[in-house]
Amino acid sequence: MGDQVKRCLMLAVALSLAGCATYSPLPLTTQAHAPHDPASIKVDASTMSLPPLRHHVFDPRHGLDMTDVAMLAVVNNPQLKLARDERGIGHAQAFAARLLPDPVLDLARGYPTGGPAVTTSYGLGLSYDIGALLTHGLSKRAANASACQVDLNVLWQEWQVVGASRQLFVRNRYEARMLALLRKEAALREKHHALLVQAQAHGDVSLTAIGADLDSLQAVQLRRNRMERQLLKTRQALNALLGLSPQARLTLVGSDTLPVIDAAQLASDIAALPRRRPDLLALAAGYRSADARYRKAIWQQFPAINVGFTRARDTDAIGTRGFQVSLSLPLFNRNRGHISIAKATRQKLHDAYSVRLLNARHDVERIVQDQSLLERQRVELQQGVTFSDSTLAHERAVAAAGDVSAAEQLQLEANGFARRLELLGIDESLLEQQVALRTLVGWTSPVTGVASSPR
Repeated sequence: MGDQVKRCLMLAVALSLAGCATYSPLPLTTQAHAPHDPASIKVDASTMSLPPLRHHVFDPRHGLDMTDVAMLAVVNNPQLKLARDERGIGHAQAFAARLLPDPVLDLARGYPTGGPAVTTSYGLGLSYDIGALLTHGLSKRAANASACQVDLNVLWQEWQVVGASRQLFVRNRYEARMLALLRKEAALREKHHALLVQAQAHGDVSLTAIGADLDSLQAVQLRRNRMERQLLKTRQALNALLGLSPQARLTLVGSDTLPVIDAAQLASDIAALPRRRPDLLALAAGYRSADARYRKAIWQQFPAINVGFTRARDTDAIGTRGFQVSLSLPLFNRNRGHISIAKATRQKLHDAYSVRLLNARHDVERIVQDQSLLERQRVELQQGVTFSDSTLAHERAVAAAGDVSAAEQLQLEANGFARRLELLGIDESLLEQQVALRTLVGWTSPVTGVASSPR
């Protein structure tokens, strides 16, 4: 019988070692560098989770258009890489939750130290937690919902990164146009100031006039310098979002406009938000997981049952076979603490979903109202720009005949520059809001599954 115990022990050790994981080192790198050239980054369109990106050919050799920038952001954004690592952890946790607990093997051997003992004694027992089997279905349901929630959260982060990349693309293009206007205005004022300085040398212009013109010139130069810094900041922000070096020089090409979403389509998209927005779907998956855990906690208030089989021999060489059942007595704990926690967690997720859905609709409505106001202001400003352009053309012709002073013409030029800058600012705001609106209402048809994202 001692040989049987040894064989059982050896078998148990062999089975426990059969599926063991092995260690593999993963040394830290101290030489990490962000790439300078977007062409060095592999972008596989087929792996994109957003269909509008999946059907675009990524080719940075001739510059990056708005969709190229979005694809590069999905692939190489540092925060998305960390989110996908978190997704790996979430799936591992879900996998662990789906596993059943292992059975317990008890082995004992006794050696007599005195008395009329005939032989050594031993005990052999195999037991299992039946309660884990009873709640295994709920554990699997909670784990699957948690894994789905992790995937949807990563997808929502991808949506946000794509939206941010498009907004930075728009901002880059419009700030470059504003800077070109400010440089043109500064060059015009510098030329005018130089002429005044020459006239003052001949006594035709007072020092007071020179000082006033210099103040106007420096004010324009200050706005130009601020726009140069702002454009540099925007370019660096785009490089950081794309996971590129701050020294990377991107050539942005293609259209920076988006088709306007009509009112009927927008109303339909708002009604479909619970089926379209990954963050709402993620919260719904988290609620299902919490509900399953709440049900599991209720099941676990009943006595825990462990069932096992035993075989033993005492020192008088008398062998026995039998079984054992152990029950926890629900007198004090009754799992009430875990039930309260699970119930409160479910309630929190229930309320979080309602609040997120309400905020999503409010965000869309705020953008729509703001766009309506900006559109009206744009019409008014466009009329002013058109008038300024026609007036300038007339004044230039009159100035050629000597009927208008250089100062008056310069003031008209300055007014035209100011109106065009304001118009560019409104156009930029309208386009950035269109990008934000597409992020809020969804990029494509309702999400029915989560595609694998690039790693």
